[in-house]
Amino acid sequence: MNKKNMLRILDTLKDMYPDAHCELNHENAFELTIAVLLSAQCTDKKVNQVTEKLFQKYKTPWDYLSVPLEELEQDIKQIGLFRSKAKNIQKLCKVLIDEHQGEIPREHEQLTKLAGVGRKTANVVVSNAFGVPAIAVDTHVERVSKRLGVCRWKDSVLEVEKTLMKKIPKEEWTQTHHRLIFFGRYHCKAQSPSCEICPLTDLCREGKKRMKDRP
Repeated sequence: MNKKNMLRILDTLKDMYPDAHCELNHENAFELTIAVLLSAQCTDKKVNQVTEKLFQKYKTPWDYLSVPLEELEQDIKQIGLFRSKAKNIQKLCKVLIDEHQGEIPREHEQLTKLAGVGRKTANVVVSNAFGVPAIAVDTHVERVSKRLGVCRWKDSVLEVEKTLMKKIPKEEWTQTHHRLIFFGRYHCKAQSPSCEICPLTDLCREGKKRMKDRP
């Protein structure tokens, strides 16, 4: 991927999704962290449906620890992997209280030490809650980056993140992350991408193959 084509991709994403943003509803860093934790293998739409009531019931880490684990499980039962997520939420809250005065830490390294918080979740939190430039590689970002040839098919998620960080200006990391998600979620879908109307089809491995195979 040369600089000219990379710039074209960035400009196209900006034109298509100038207002791309985090679609998980939240009012603070703590709610965002819980929402992202719940979003693993689940749609943002479903998470928002659950957190609408969840965030009314639980406002602080202390609130999540004031109920039995079984009650929290029932509160998020609509979410996939709800048992392990409920357990991680309570573990996370205990560490926040014991080590961080009940506040979400701003440091990436400290975030990844929390139960249920991996590199992707930490990147989402630092960028959206604290304004630190970061690129969180979810399934949409990975798929789009590989289809467009920005990264190699065999690259790991971490390798995709590092490649994007090299090819995208740092001040654009966060916004481009959101635009890549919107592009993958609403246009370059996993099963039914809109190749026939895509302005980047000529750069896309998947798009060129699909268009060539059409009758």
